[in-house]
Amino acid sequence: MTSPRPEAIGLIVVDHGSRRAESNAMLEEMAGMVAGVVPYPIVEPAHMELAEPSIQSAFDTCVARGATTVVISPYFLLPGKHWDEDIPHLAAEAASRHPGVPYLVAAPLGLHPLMAQAVAARVGHCLSHVAGDAGECEACAGTGRCAVQTA
Repeated sequence: MTSPRPEAIGLIVVDHGSRRAESNAMLEEMAGMVAGVVPYPIVEPAHMELAEPSIQSAFDTCVARGATTVVISPYFLLPGKHWDEDIPHLAAEAASRHPGVPYLVAAPLGLHPLMAQAVAARVGHCLSHVAGDAGECEACAGTGRCAVQTA
């Protein structure tokens, strides 16, 4: 397969899905952030289970918006059963409604060098917060969880 034109790619950023609306909303925000840095005009969030949009609905949306190739990017840290089995199965089901539209399940975030920078930034921010030099991050905001604990 030759590399598709960026404007023909639909990118689906998929996470596990949660019963917590706040967690699902974070994926929508992440998909928006990804859309701001990739050359692909079609970026959609999807949840593997427990919430909408599903991989099927995101795939359908990508094709409806003009994607001729769909890339499913797992927003997962490490490879596991979901990446190895579940997401490929759900992607194949979604693609079956769109014969002739190729798809690719990309690798999880894993050991990408930027992940080390993300860990360092998150820890640094948390330490700054407990020192009183920064506000809470988006994950901890309002939860009281970003605090030093003692036994």
